[in-house]
Amino acid sequence: MAVITKDRFTELVLQYERLVYTVCFQLVREPAAAEDLTQETFLSAYIHRESMPEGYERQWLSRIAANKAKDHLQSAWNRRTVLPGEEELARGLAPPAEEAVLRRSGEADILRAIRELKEPYRQVCRLCLLEEQSPEEAALALGRPVKTVYTQLSRGKKLLREALERSGRHGIP
Repeated sequence: MAVITKDRFTELVLQYERLVYTVCFQLVREPAAAEDLTQETFLSAYIHRESMPEGYERQWLSRIAANKAKDHLQSAWNRRTVLPGEEELARGLAPPAEEAVLRRSGEADILRAIRELKEPYRQVCRLCLLEEQSPEEAALALGRPVKTVYTQLSRGKKLLREALERSGRHGIP
């Protein structure tokens, strides 16, 4: 393998920056995150440029970009769960502690009900309801047709509703 000079690496950045951005954006679906991941991809590629296989720069950069995007999607920050109506409140406007405890106990019931679902509904509900992925993103992640994911999500919500009604909880999607 030949050592890649800074000038040659700059050429690679200019040649493949749109490709790397596109790979990142296709996975994360957020322009700002895709831009950040593009920069991270090229930084990582530069640091490890001695392992870049000659003649396979495009594939190598695409793989790094895909891995960076997947890491981003699996990060704890990205997986944070914000339920509808729970957008961040300004200081002093937060609900009293007892309301927060009651809401969290309801969330625990929903989480428990999702974990008790049979497959294929469990994975679809986890991705769409807890991780707030779109059915299209869930279909991509699970390798299923989008229409199938929509059907499984609908049926999973129905099963969740029934399970929560049996347990005495009613605030479900």
